[in-house]
Amino acid sequence: MSKLTIYRHDDAASAQLESENFTEIQQQLNQVGVIFENWQAAFEIDASHSSDDILNAYDADIKRVQHDGGYQTVDVISLTKGNSAAAELRQKFLFEHTHSEDEVRFFVKGQGLFCLHLGNKVYQVLCQQGDLISVPANTKHWFDMGSDPEFTAIRFFDNEAGWVAQSTESKIATEFPILD
Repeated sequence: MSKLTIYRHDDAASAQLESENFTEIQQQLNQVGVIFENWQAAFEIDASHSSDDILNAYDADIKRVQHDGGYQTVDVISLTKGNSAAAELRQKFLFEHTHSEDEVRFFVKGQGLFCLHLGNKVYQVLCQQGDLISVPANTKHWFDMGSDPEFTAIRFFDNEAGWVAQSTESKIATEFPILD
């Protein structure tokens, strides 16, 4: 189940809000400019389906998001449990950074924790299967996939370079809870 936890940026020990109610999560995130949606596949997806199958299953939603956001490129990324590069991949995202473009992810399977540093608050959004999150460009954030990740996600990009992060050099990401 999706979950939103909001903290003061200087107090990782006590949450100001915790919610697993989709509507409340969506409203809280929309108030700070973050899009949060839940999608349904056109057909049941399992491990036998290719990236093209996955993109076809969500075609209408993908086209809508591409049109609304001007995203040029869409791809599918998958990680399975036991991946020998998991620790290295986890560290690639587990520091506060920004992007010059929106970071848009849709979770086809599995989960991931987006942590958004907005003003004097940290919004931790546990995204689960069916969740789409769109983090606006230049938003300070970090992402945790857990120590033994298993997820499949559709990624949207508005440039051909793909994922490019600019570190804020802050240590805030080390102060807040992570997936495990």
